[in-house]
Amino acid sequence: MNFFKSLFGGKGKKVSEEDQSETSPYMTTPNLPVDEQFTFNFKKNGGKFLYCENMEEVYEHFENILVENDWFETNVVCFEENLYKILNENKLIYQDVVEATFSFSSCESLIADDGSILFSSNQFKHLKPNMIPDNMIVFAFTSQLRPEKGEGMSEIKRKYSGNLPTNITTLKNFEPSKKQDNDFLNYGSIPKNLYLLLLEDL
Repeated sequence: MNFFKSLFGGKGKKVSEEDQSETSPYMTTPNLPVDEQFTFNFKKNGGKFLYCENMEEVYEHFENILVENDWFETNVVCFEENLYKILNENKLIYQDVVEATFSFSSCESLIADDGSILFSSNQFKHLKPNMIPDNMIVFAFTSQLRPEKGEGMSEIKRKYSGNLPTNITTLKNFEPSKKQDNDFLNYGSIPKNLYLLLLEDL
């Protein structure tokens, strides 16, 4: 994923609004490589991501998100044991939570052609999008990039053969303050304030 390294100068950083404004919102992306296409569409959807070259940067940027939003010592929705260490490091409460400030999860795939993120019951159990907190932090790997949803679904079938997860859904509206348009494709879309911690593993 040399694109991410060239975009971020080999160092993890948040995509700024200035970076986002450099590309026309009317530009199409069909011929771009998968990593560039996802970056363009994810930013167009209002998502914020931080590229990380190692786990040290993941921890650093996670803490920066907490500082930016004053989310220290708050309640978190998280069902994945492999992520508990990051929460424990920051004294966040994730057991027996009724109301949470944000959710912290992995995902199934990052979908390039529309900049969406594919989730399943492995991340959110029975929770539907409207039951997930409006604020989300997602931890993903560059190897999870897929050109389109069909390949994301095929990956789920391959990965969980014989024990397919339920509650499969995609999120792609990451601007809660933005008024919903009348596009029927976005009907029922739940807007989320979403940060993506993207770890290089290729």
